[in-house]
Amino acid sequence: MDGSPPLIDQYSHGAVHGELGLGSFEAHLGAAAGAHGPAPAGTTYFDSWTGIAVRRWCPPLLGLEPHCPPARYLARRREIGAYRAGRLLLRGAGIGTFLVEAGTPSDLTSAAELAGAAAARAHEVVRLEPLAEQVADTSGSVDSFIGYLAEALYASAQHATAFASGATHCDGRAPGARAVRSAADRWLRSRRPGEPLDEPELVRHLLWSAVATGLPVQLHCADPQPLAGFLGATTGLGADLVLMPAAPHHRRAAQLAAVHTHVYADAGPHPEETLGQAPFGKLLFSSGAHGLPELYVTGARIFLRAMARVVREWSDEGLCDASDGRRIIEMIGSGTARRVYRLAAEVPVAG
Repeated sequence: MDGSPPLIDQYSHGAVHGELGLGSFEAHLGAAAGAHGPAPAGTTYFDSWTGIAVRRWCPPLLGLEPHCPPARYLARRREIGAYRAGRLLLRGAGIGTFLVEAGTPSDLTSAAELAGAAAARAHEVVRLEPLAEQVADTSGSVDSFIGYLAEALYASAQHATAFASGATHCDGRAPGARAVRSAADRWLRSRRPGEPLDEPELVRHLLWSAVATGLPVQLHCADPQPLAGFLGATTGLGADLVLMPAAPHHRRAAQLAAVHTHVYADAGPHPEETLGQAPFGKLLFSSGAHGLPELYVTGARIFLRAMARVVREWSDEGLCDASDGRRIIEMIGSGTARRVYRLAAEVPVAG
C-alpha cells in the first residue's frame, strides 16, 4: 500500500543462490503453493494463486509489464542475472527488516546476505530442534549432551533475536532434571548422527529453557491448541510467545493471543480472519518466504492489499477513518514486531 512504512517480516528462510532453470523455479513455486512433485502434464505451477501473484507483482520490478508470460519473465531473469534480479526483487518488496530462521543447514542466503541484497536489516531466529541435533552429533555422553546444550542455548541467546520451535505439544510444567536425563539417554541411544529430534520430553525441555532466556519464542505448530497449557503456565515469566499456525488455524491462534498477555499471533495470509479475534497489537506479518526472492514480494503485496481492503471496508461503513486504517496497517505490518522482538527504529542500509 502506497505510503506504508517498510514491513518487518517476522519469519522467512532466505533466498536461493545462483541461476534457476525452469524446472528449479517451478519446483520452488510448487512448494510455495503447497504442492509436491512436478505439475500435472500440460500444466504449470504458474497456474496457482502463488504463480498468479508472481506474474502480477514481480515482472515490473525487472522492467517488464505485469502478467507477462512465464517464459518471458524467466528469460528476463536470466538476462539480467540471478544476483541483480534478486536484489531488484528484494529491494522492491517493501520489507525493511527480515527475521530469518537459522540453525538448519541450508543453501539459502544467510540473514547477513539477505540484508545486503535487500539493502535492509536482518536478524537471526534460532530454531531449537536443529540446535539440539548439532549438539547431539558432537556429544559422547548424556552428561556432555546436557551440558553442551545449555551452553549452546546461552551462546545463541547472546546474538539471536528470538528462538523458534516446531513443538506440537507442551504442557504447563517444565520437565525435571531426571526426566530430561532419561529422555536424552533414550534419544542418544537410538539416533544416528544427523537424525532429527523426536523425543517430546527434550523438546519441552528446550522450550522451557528458551523461555528462561527472556527472548521471544516463535511456536510453529499447525494447530496451537495443544500448546494452551504451556501458554498459560508461562504468563509472567518475561518471554513473549508468538504463535505461527498453519491454515486453517490462524483464527484460533489469534483467540489464544487475545487471552494471554504475553502471547501474539501471526496475522496469516488472510488477515480479515484474524483481525476480529484479537487486539490489533497482538498480530504480526510474515512472508514465510523460502527460496525464491519473488515470494518476499508476493507475501508483502498480498498482506498489504488484504489489509487495505479490510480497513477500506471499515472506513466505508464508518467504523474507522483513513488515519485509523493506516495506523492499524502499520501496527500489524511493523509496529508490533518492533515491540515484541525489541527492534530499534531501524533505517535500511544504503547500497
